[in-house]
Amino acid sequence: MDIKKFLSPTDVLLDVSSSDKSGLLHTLAETAAKIIRLPADLVYNALAAREELGSTGTGSSVAIPHARLEELDKPFGMLARLKRPIAFDAIDGKPVDVVFLLLLPTARAGEQLNALAAVARRLRDPEAGRDLRSASDCAGLYRAMTMERVS
Repeated sequence: MDIKKFLSPTDVLLDVSSSDKSGLLHTLAETAAKIIRLPADLVYNALAAREELGSTGTGSSVAIPHARLEELDKPFGMLARLKRPIAFDAIDGKPVDVVFLLLLPTARAGEQLNALAAVARRLRDPEAGRDLRSASDCAGLYRAMTMERVS
C-alpha cells in the first residue's frame, strides 16, 4: 500500500517535545483528533489500550503506535520527529525519536495490515532512517517517508 494514501504532507510534525511516552501519545492523539474530527480521549484511549498489549517501539529508535477505531472509514497516518529521544519501552531498549502514528478502521483487516506493513517496511530501511533524521523541515520528512527507493 502506498503510504501517500494515508499520510498527507500536512500531517507531519517536526521537533515534537515530550518527556515521556504517555505525554507523547497524548500530544499525538490531540493533534490527530483535530484532523480526523474525533474526541482526543477516544484516540488516546485506543492508543493506550494497544500499548498495554505490548510496546509499539519497533527498534532502531522508531515507534509505530497504532489503534483501530470504529469511527474511521480509512487509514490515517501522522509522522513525527521528536526534538529529543524518549524512552518508549522499545524492543531494543533504545529511546525513540521517529514516530509514525497510524489509526485504522476496524473493518477491512487486509487494508489495515497493508498500511501497517508499508510503514514498518519503510521505517526499517536504513537509508530512510538517515533521511528522516537529517530532514530540515516537514516537507523533507514527508519526502523521506514516502519516496520509493529504486533498487
